[in-house]
Amino acid sequence: MMNLDFKRHRRLRSSEAMRSIVRENHLRIEDLIYPLFIIEGKNIRQEVPSMPGVYQLSLDLLHDEIKEIEQMGIKAIILFGVPHDKDETGTGAYADEGIVQQATRLIKKDFPNLLVIADTCLCEYTSHGHCGVIHHHDVDNDASLKLLAETAVSQAKAGADIIAPSNMMDGFVAIIRQALDEAGFQHIPIMSYAVKYASSFYGPFRDAADSTPEFGDRKTYQMDPANRREAFREAQSDIEEGADFLIIKPALSYLDIVRDIRNQYDVPIVAYNVSGEYSMVKAAALNGWIDEKTLVMEKLTSMKRAGADLIMTYHAKDVAKWLLGK
Repeated sequence: MMNLDFKRHRRLRSSEAMRSIVRENHLRIEDLIYPLFIIEGKNIRQEVPSMPGVYQLSLDLLHDEIKEIEQMGIKAIILFGVPHDKDETGTGAYADEGIVQQATRLIKKDFPNLLVIADTCLCEYTSHGHCGVIHHHDVDNDASLKLLAETAVSQAKAGADIIAPSNMMDGFVAIIRQALDEAGFQHIPIMSYAVKYASSFYGPFRDAADSTPEFGDRKTYQMDPANRREAFREAQSDIEEGADFLIIKPALSYLDIVRDIRNQYDVPIVAYNVSGEYSMVKAAALNGWIDEKTLVMEKLTSMKRAGADLIMTYHAKDVAKWLLGK
């Protein structure tokens, strides 16, 4: 016999049953947050051309959609508004009858146990498409904070369970935490888009939310994709200001950042599997180039392995069906 000295790692890979009992990371339905785009109007279920399987939904069709989501076992959704009317200061974001506020009230009335997360930003509501107030052709950080605080309070009044500010203004967590507390919403957590890069992966989302900037880009307030250490500074600021969750966006090209932030902080970490990441998979699947199910499950599992506790993903309904064996 050969006298060989090596490790038999394959012993733990010999069957599906063996692989399953030693599996280190697991993707669960409870880990998923499903984004929804709510549009004004009636009887609208409009597919986003660059995001197959993702729809803009009007309020009158929301009940059936939410019922399906809840029956799948998905515990949380995040709402994005697509209003008809826009203006320079994004009034629809903080109006009590804004589209997200209306949707939130409808959902919480019929589905009180579903967690409603409100995306807190102005870009879908401003005529210029930027995430704040424009002064001298630039986003005015401090002037924007006041409107973001009003938006958060309005969303909380409508019944939102979690406020998720995505605007990347300096001090946005501090001003929103203060406003929520003063309005009596000390119990409402903040899920901060703490680490949000100026990414090309957001393109399809801007089709879905009608939020493409009218001029310039968002590089003066979103992070440079080349930077790693800056992510620590952003996350630390948000923790100190009162963030309860930290979002890293995008996810797939930034798994090193997910792991960095996971190692540094003990709050729940959320990976946002963004629109471009979704659309590339869908396009390849529609062309028959990949096995969609196995690729998506591998992709989302990599986010869990990197340290994410929760994943925002447009794949959520498909993944829930696969996990349920449907």
